[in-house]
Amino acid sequence: MLNAVPNTAESVELSLLDRLVDEVETVFRGKRETVRLSLAALLAHGHILFEDIPGVGKTTLARALTAALGLDFRRIQFTSDLLPSDVLGVSIYNPRTHEFETRPGPIFTHVVLADEINRAPPRTQSGLLEAMQEGRVTIDERSYDLPTPFLVMATQNPLEQHGTYPLPESQLDRFLMRLSIGYPQAADERGVLLQSVGVGDPVSRIHPVLDAGRVLALQARVERVHADPALVDYLMAIIQATRTDPRLRAGASTRAAIGLFRAARGYALVEGRDFLAPDDVRRLVVPVLAHRLLPTGASGATGEAYEESVAVLEGILSDLPVPV
Repeated sequence: MLNAVPNTAESVELSLLDRLVDEVETVFRGKRETVRLSLAALLAHGHILFEDIPGVGKTTLARALTAALGLDFRRIQFTSDLLPSDVLGVSIYNPRTHEFETRPGPIFTHVVLADEINRAPPRTQSGLLEAMQEGRVTIDERSYDLPTPFLVMATQNPLEQHGTYPLPESQLDRFLMRLSIGYPQAADERGVLLQSVGVGDPVSRIHPVLDAGRVLALQARVERVHADPALVDYLMAIIQATRTDPRLRAGASTRAAIGLFRAARGYALVEGRDFLAPDDVRRLVVPVLAHRLLPTGASGATGEAYEESVAVLEGILSDLPVPV
């Protein structure tokens, strides 16, 4: 596959992505691939759902990544009594001016951490749908654009834990990727322990590598990542296989196919390339597709259903020939 040699300015932009990952790793240790996937999701205009046990660094990753990106950050703790207006904002009558004034909610920022999103009832969860899909919210029949770039990083407790509400399929489908951090390696965890002895917040020592303007420019570059027709056919073969596999009751949608294509091109940029490679597609298949599939016999989006979907996707990848 041929590709044009990027100019000097574009090469500098791509080198900044490696610097950004290095900067995040000074705080969020031992999970470089998770950082790279998160960055690819942002460049592809996507959102991320993390499912993991508490205490493995999901909030630290969100804060550290935002600081290195040079963007604004807000955290929303989702609880059983949280209302949509607590997230989006509300209109309040001002008796002095005899007019309603809109007070924007915490979603009006660049990066939102929706912490324990499945502890809130479906009504509150659905308040994020328009924001994640359209980049705007509606408050009292008036629409307001959100800042750009805009990224939702949501954390979800395992459904087996007490007091959780399963995310509906429509909400899951709005997340470009579902990731899991897991436990760190012993050496990395040792570094975290030693770092925790110091005074102050480690995230406050992160130096911004990018800014909003550069992030928007990189997002625009994703659209220019070259994709060989053979790779597009390979991606479509994966999508079609999910729709015909008897182990799956619901295969990947067209939105999922678009998401996989954009995420793979975003990952190519993070890898420092302006062309798509087969490994980009293969690496993103599980993070992008697994949470959107429904295995035969599964009643909903449970942890067991997700693991079954992962196994099916891995089987599909092993069966399909990789384009050379």
